[in-house]
Amino acid sequence: MTVDIPLVNGTSYCSLTAHSKDVFEKTLKFYGDFLQLEKRSISDNSILLFNGAVSLKLNLEVDEIKQKIAEAKYERLKSSTITQDWRACVHESLVFNTADIQENKNYLVEENLPRQAYPTDLFPMQLYTLDPLGNVVGVTSTKNAVSTMPTRPPTTDESVTSSLVSKAPSYTDLKKAVPTSDTYPSLPASSDKPRKAIAVMTSGGDAPGMNANVRAIVRTAIFKGCRAFVVMEGYSGLVHGGPEYIKEVNWEDVRGWSSEGGTNIGTARCMEFKERKGRLLGAQHLIEAGVDALIVCGGDGSLTGADLFRSEWPSLIDELLKTNRITEEQHTRYKHLNICGTVGSIDNDMSTTDATIGAYSALDRICKAIDYVEATANSHSRAFVVEVMGRNCGWLALLAGIATSADYILIPEKPASSREWQDQMCDIVSKHRKRGKRTTIVIIAEGAIANDLTPISSADVHKVLVDRLGLDTRITTLGHVQRGGTAVAYDRILATLQGVEAVNAVLDTTPDTPSPLIAINENKITRKPLVESVKLTKSVADAIKAKDFKKAMALRDTEFVEHLNNFMAINSADHNEPKLPADKRLKIAIINVGAPAGGINSAVYSMATYCMSQGHKPYAIYNGWSGLARHESVRSLDWKSMLGWQSRGGSEIGTNRVTPEDADIGMIAYYFQKYQFDGLIIVGGFEAFVSLHQLERARDSYAAFRIPMVLIPATLSNNVPGTEYSLGSDTALNALMEYCDVIKQSASSTRGRAFVVDVQGGNSGFLATCAALAVGAQASYVPEEGISLEQLSQDIETLAESFAKAEGRGRFGKLILKSTNASKALSAESLAKVMTAEAEGRFDAKSAIPGHIQQGGLPSPIDRTRATRLAIKAVGFIEAQQELISDARADNDGFNPDDKELSGTAAVLGVKGSHIVFTSIRQLYDFETEVTKRVPKIIHWEATRAIADHLVGRKRVD
Repeated sequence: MTVDIPLVNGTSYCSLTAHSKDVFEKTLKFYGDFLQLEKRSISDNSILLFNGAVSLKLNLEVDEIKQKIAEAKYERLKSSTITQDWRACVHESLVFNTADIQENKNYLVEENLPRQAYPTDLFPMQLYTLDPLGNVVGVTSTKNAVSTMPTRPPTTDESVTSSLVSKAPSYTDLKKAVPTSDTYPSLPASSDKPRKAIAVMTSGGDAPGMNANVRAIVRTAIFKGCRAFVVMEGYSGLVHGGPEYIKEVNWEDVRGWSSEGGTNIGTARCMEFKERKGRLLGAQHLIEAGVDALIVCGGDGSLTGADLFRSEWPSLIDELLKTNRITEEQHTRYKHLNICGTVGSIDNDMSTTDATIGAYSALDRICKAIDYVEATANSHSRAFVVEVMGRNCGWLALLAGIATSADYILIPEKPASSREWQDQMCDIVSKHRKRGKRTTIVIIAEGAIANDLTPISSADVHKVLVDRLGLDTRITTLGHVQRGGTAVAYDRILATLQGVEAVNAVLDTTPDTPSPLIAINENKITRKPLVESVKLTKSVADAIKAKDFKKAMALRDTEFVEHLNNFMAINSADHNEPKLPADKRLKIAIINVGAPAGGINSAVYSMATYCMSQGHKPYAIYNGWSGLARHESVRSLDWKSMLGWQSRGGSEIGTNRVTPEDADIGMIAYYFQKYQFDGLIIVGGFEAFVSLHQLERARDSYAAFRIPMVLIPATLSNNVPGTEYSLGSDTALNALMEYCDVIKQSASSTRGRAFVVDVQGGNSGFLATCAALAVGAQASYVPEEGISLEQLSQDIETLAESFAKAEGRGRFGKLILKSTNASKALSAESLAKVMTAEAEGRFDAKSAIPGHIQQGGLPSPIDRTRATRLAIKAVGFIEAQQELISDARADNDGFNPDDKELSGTAAVLGVKGSHIVFTSIRQLYDFETEVTKRVPKIIHWEATRAIADHLVGRKRVD
């Protein structure tokens, strides 16, 4: 007998073995009658007994000696029915929940079977007997096998109760266990039609975010009326098969998975599946489980195996039919297998997608590690060689280099000769040291090579730094730390959205449709041909092996090349000869306006160092417009004074919400004229947006403002028109997500506890919506929708039902996210009190206010790297617009403030999709902005709300 945990506590599958044909038949009859289990033949010597909640697999292995031992055990226990407590005589027992323990007792009496009842035989709450194998088998009307409290009467129908008894990892048709519109109001009405069975598996190296992907696939499949399965241990699970490895799961089984790292369904590299024999077994086991669609989350190797499996499927099932391993009916029903892939890889090495699940989480681990290393390196003036993952892809090393201002990086895509990389590295490191930098950070990808394909190791780099520069050098190999921990917000959201789309793709796929790969392009979830994507990915490695490094670089996306050029530019700063001739060099000012946001310092640092490399002179206006108007707070920026800014939070040059008209726009124009600024970069939120509008409108009166001016949006609210992304929003989202994870843990410690979390964001619900999707909040209230009494009442009922249905499955907490401005009447504290009162003891709610924690500490790697990209784009815009506006600066009489070309030189730099676009401030302010509400007219994240609601079973009241 194989049983690890009593079934009453959640395990819903076990296997039993009979050692004679006669006992085998008696055991089948016993469980069929006593527990009302149905039977299904797996093979001649194996029968599956099941109902809507549990599965027992009964095997026949004839063995006379073992049979005699079992008989002796049965007789020994039977003879001690009155004298001994069976529970103290055996190491394990099977205990099942029952809705009618008296009915079970009547059966035992009728069959004259031995029994023990507790606390009394007249009113039993636990009832034990012996099965023909000699096992102690019990039924209970309590919550679990050690409880003395009877189960509460069911608040819903029997089908709902049975779904919460166990996790149901079996082959059984859990029609009763699948949540429907009755149990989770947002779900569609149940149907009696045959349902598609969709399985999900994770394979290859694990990546943070895989659990969020699995959760989204399982719940979306159920939401679409399908059966959901998980394949345990990757392709090994397919090869081994059986209910232990191919498990049907329900809605509750994946609760809380978004916040967990790794993959809860396991992953393994399976050599057997590479052979046809292994794939044949996989096909047989999927058919036995009733699965007709498979979604694989993994890297290129895993996805290659998935597509091969699909291409061979017709021949595999033909062979299974010929060898009588499946029936004609099964052959017809499972004639086609739909395959879909989602990419889980920390290397971000898959072609045709901008990001893979887990890549930004790994980058976050690397940046945090380097930030920590930087402190000890500074103390001892040491050099550190940091080795990161990336066998054929240098994405992690490159972006970590930008995010941490590393001195040098070595990546596979851009190798140099053995002598060249040593000279280049020593040159830049020695220049940095001579200028006063105390630390040296060199980042090397594990797949770094010279142009003759000779591997470059961290030890090689260490030797060069010690021998040629005499630096006290240490090696730090991050290894699997990069895979560990929970996923960052971006990966949770990406994995969730891709999981939803994967189910949609499977349902849309026909036998003639190529297997799709779910990708993200231009910030949109897309479908790509899986085969072509894998082929392109492998061609990068092939190009590197063939020493065709230009082709390898060309196969990377354009953003990768841009990041590489940006790194080289900001790293050289003013250490080399400027790129531009003297007559093209400009004076460019930068100012921070609005509340602090993660990435502001990164933008200032990148703007200044890039200007230096070009030959421009960067200026910083300190303490916003008021600092300029009152104190002439203008200083030129130098490289040494900015060391470390790339990874710092807050604003090193100071910021406030004062606009030019509030400060004194005339004085501001005077100082612009005094310093002869040729361009201006404003970094900030909606106040910065208004500032740019005021300066552009004042050009007719003040010629000093007739210069190219660019706004880089930076605000956690992400409410600046003209962009889908603002610096600081990712940092804020991660800070809020981590806060919510901690609060949720607190809530889970107290049964029936929910927290109402107050979320910043002004009149924008972006932060609350994205955080709700990332943490699995039960509901989110945003200013765009407000809080209606009908919706609030429905949410309270849904919460109460959810707590009631999950009783006995362990403690868990619930979160409600409320934007501060979602309601003028209800604060987070008031809302929590209302919910507690209306719940009438079914649950209680507390308020939690993270406040300015949401601005974050150190900026996230996404905010750092995007700040660099946007700052350099802004400088390029100023360079490009000089010729157009230079004449207007000197011609007061001929200046036309309504000229579209001239007004276009004052622009908002935004991210739309994956494109970086410049949009005229006049166009945005006049036509695309709700000025009084301080939000854009078009809400680009609105569709995300419906997905967040569906994945938690929230019913919307129209």
